[in-house]
Amino acid sequence: MATMKSVQTGAVGKVDVVDVERPVPGPKDVLIKIRACGICGTDATFLHMGGMPARGHAGGELIPVPLGHEPAGEVVEVGADVSDLKIGDRVVVNPQASPTGIIGCGGKYGSMSDRLLIENAVLGTSVAVFPETVPFAVAALNEPMAVARHAVNRSQATPTDKVVVFGAGPIGLGATIWLKLRGVEHVVVADVIPERLETALAVGADAVINSATEDITARLTELHGEAANALGQPRAGTDIYLDAAGAPAVFNATIAAAKWGAKMVMVAVQKKSDAIDLGGMLRSELTLIASQGYPTEIFEVTPELAEHQDRFAKLISHRVPFRDVEQAFELVLTPGAAEKVVVTFDE
Repeated sequence: MATMKSVQTGAVGKVDVVDVERPVPGPKDVLIKIRACGICGTDATFLHMGGMPARGHAGGELIPVPLGHEPAGEVVEVGADVSDLKIGDRVVVNPQASPTGIIGCGGKYGSMSDRLLIENAVLGTSVAVFPETVPFAVAALNEPMAVARHAVNRSQATPTDKVVVFGAGPIGLGATIWLKLRGVEHVVVADVIPERLETALAVGADAVINSATEDITARLTELHGEAANALGQPRAGTDIYLDAAGAPAVFNATIAAAKWGAKMVMVAVQKKSDAIDLGGMLRSELTLIASQGYPTEIFEVTPELAEHQDRFAKLISHRVPFRDVEQAFELVLTPGAAEKVVVTFDE
């Protein structure tokens, strides 16, 4: 039996690198050699849990989770019935298209492995091909950038809108890039880590706010002008607030600053919040918009990611070889230690 290395959840806060059987593609499948795979906040959540409950054992027995849902790789085997993919194609993956569960998020397979089986492989549905000019590490940003793109699409931002993005992690910075490529004239990024704010400026933000030391409402008013809420009380002229941080303070700061008719888009996983000031929302007629995943965006972003690859490459703070994958996950679990970690696989 041929085996391969694969990463799964271990003890709480740890990963295990295990030998598993190398999958064999059927007639409708392809096998991908993974060349790069990003680490996501969802991976960190599984590590904090130490796995996921076994089916029928909620709150009890935990089972390991094969990790990795942000892969880029090369097709190395093609099933007999697959006609639109060939050996050597460089591809990114839709982890939600797998019939045996979401890749790296509780499904049978994870892409933090030497090989990844794409079941029922269909070009444009389960995988997309990207050009040789794009490094695998940058291509591995395809999935999180689809998440960011969906949030921007949900915002319906126009060029004349004034926008603030809370959180300068990969999703917030990706949203910033998409907003600027959409033609939005003024985009502000707020975060508490100075290095992340520097990256925000590097990828095209028009201004930044250190929310640990600056008054958000005052700074947004300075940058976006003064407006009012439904009661005529002074508020910032910001049109759209995009939450890529998920901290309770973001919601409170938005309500405190929001003018009449402002919108708030939530793309971050929301942490347990304090009581929400519903009266404050009412006074601004604040529209709350939730953004989950990428219903259509997973491969819509691929050609633009290739076209603007130098800009997106700035999101990667660490490229870590697979032999040091445990350290890569330690980086992700250490607050403020990394922006985006991509694990690379030897040729």
